[in-house]
Amino acid sequence: MKNDLSSKTILSVFDYIVRNGEQYEQGYLYQGITAFTDFDGYTLYLQGSGVVMRFGFHNTYHLDYEQEKQKTDFIQKIESIKHQIDHTP
Repeated sequence: MKNDLSSKTILSVFDYIVRNGEQYEQGYLYQGITAFTDFDGYTLYLQGSGVVMRFGFHNTYHLDYEQEKQKTDFIQKIESIKHQIDHTP
């Protein structure tokens, strides 16, 4: 799989969602993306648009989805949040 997102982007978006999202039992929700970790905090997850991203070992990630459109929508949401981060004073 071609890496569409950098590790830096994933980590900064995850952090931003945790700091600015609404807390729910399953994690933090911000603009349709939920951020959460596994029980020990070693693996990070971003979920939305029918996609689950697992990020962890050696700064690699894996996307689980059924349709290419779900992946496209998910990546657009991640990039939109990253854009907000980049343009926040």
